[in-house]
Amino acid sequence: MPPQARAITATVIFGLAAGLIAVAFHLAIHVIYAHGIEALSHQSTTWFLVGSFLLVGVTSGISGWLLTAFCIEAAGSGIPQVKLAFWRDFGLIPWRVVWVKFIGGALSVGGGSSLGREGPSVQLASALASNVAGALGTPKHMRRTATAAGAAAGLAAAFNTPIAAVTFVLEEIIGDLNSRMLGSVLLASVLGALVAHGLLGAQPAFTLHSVGNAHWAGYVLTPLVAAVATLAGCWFQKMALGLRLINKRPQRLPAWSRVMLGGIFVWAVGAAVFLGTGHLGVFSLGYDDLSTALNGGMLWQIAALLLAAKLVATAVCYGLGGCGGVFAPTLFFGGMAGAAISALAALVLPLTAGDHVMLAVVGMCACLGGVVRAPVTGILIVFEMTHEFALVPALIIGALISQAISRRVTPHNFYEEVLAQDGQHVERIVPPRSLRTWMELPVARIANFSPVTITELVPEKLRTFLATHRHDQFPVVIEGKLVGVLSRRACEEALAGGRAPTPQNATICTAETTLRQVQTLMIESAGQLVVVVDQSGVEARVIGLLTLHDILRAEMVFAREQED
Repeated sequence: MPPQARAITATVIFGLAAGLIAVAFHLAIHVIYAHGIEALSHQSTTWFLVGSFLLVGVTSGISGWLLTAFCIEAAGSGIPQVKLAFWRDFGLIPWRVVWVKFIGGALSVGGGSSLGREGPSVQLASALASNVAGALGTPKHMRRTATAAGAAAGLAAAFNTPIAAVTFVLEEIIGDLNSRMLGSVLLASVLGALVAHGLLGAQPAFTLHSVGNAHWAGYVLTPLVAAVATLAGCWFQKMALGLRLINKRPQRLPAWSRVMLGGIFVWAVGAAVFLGTGHLGVFSLGYDDLSTALNGGMLWQIAALLLAAKLVATAVCYGLGGCGGVFAPTLFFGGMAGAAISALAALVLPLTAGDHVMLAVVGMCACLGGVVRAPVTGILIVFEMTHEFALVPALIIGALISQAISRRVTPHNFYEEVLAQDGQHVERIVPPRSLRTWMELPVARIANFSPVTITELVPEKLRTFLATHRHDQFPVVIEGKLVGVLSRRACEEALAGGRAPTPQNATICTAETTLRQVQTLMIESAGQLVVVVDQSGVEARVIGLLTLHDILRAEMVFAREQED
């Protein structure tokens, strides 16, 4: 098969696989929620309180255990992890991300935790596409196209928004609207949407009424709604990520139990709101209440209460390590902000039914745009979710205001701040435009930050270690202290002679060391291995390693990208 035809065929497979897993994830969440929280809401108060408490507690607890025991990378929305894998790992995402994210996310969101399904759908779809690419023979260092295509197909299937999915992947993950991957991303996105259309139907996510009769009063309130919705999103970002930063510090409680506590907090807030108002919007996605608010069927007091309750519940749930995204919650915050302001303003202004709809939709666009910082995506997502072109002018106004406010209130978007908290800086690993720029990039661009280290030199332990790991060079870390490096050959010779091997001096660098400097260190190192350390503490702590293979592989990919 010609290379171009093979690439198109592979993209078709990526798009279909990604669309299928995103739809399966959507259905799993729907089934768990419909037979859980929703069914319990029709029972007596006692049954609802007891049943919902057990459901949210158990599902969030299991989700937390899966994350901490098998794959911590599956926590949160997953979009920052996809972005990092795209740039740092050349699109390689482990298979464990797929099954842990699917089970943990479906239990968490379907069980009632106040998180979204769209971000997890992106991570699920991109991870599956990356592994499908591996099954098709694509090398580990050439899976970026598969990852990007899978992400687009997953978001298109989750939101039923193929155009917005393309712009989101180009804006947020790739960072280049003119990327050479545009064709693959576009094709996969269309296929993902077609899978969703075939299995779920082609209807929009929200059906709106009386859109066409908005008039001047609605446009007068548009800047106010956009500003309030944006500030709500910024407040949520500060609260959720501030709690996440605290949660990353050593704690007495195990990580899985903190995830469960986040779910229980959602239950407490959601149950109180339900008993007081009859609305379940705090639980899970909250799309039913959001649909009611979009069509002007909610009092301003209830909309304001749902906004405050959902915002706090989501911030705590996400900050404590829950498995779910922020797309759906931010749309909910913005929609409720718009609904509350329009209902309150209707007491003094002659607002039409179309004005109420428009203001709620503007709030959705502004809040999402303020948190994600992808204004084009925000406009297109809301437009495609409603299928109402008449809303576009107001959406553009809301997007402009949201960008102006959010950039002053929060220096980075939600996903960039998550990566920064984890010690990752994506701007450092964007492929450079010149060899000089390449040589000045830091080691963090290409280093392996999951090093395999020898921790014991006892012959029996060492023999088992060598049988388990097939690498040729290993850092030796005894009781947390770097004592040198050992080659496989030196270990085998020592074992054959019945003695403990003697480590050689290690050549070290930091994550900020430039590639120009590390190449010189590589020549001087034992076995062409440089150990990456963190020197912020009293003792240098091993955080990664760099081999000649890592440098050659990265330079090969860089050369190919420059040719393209």
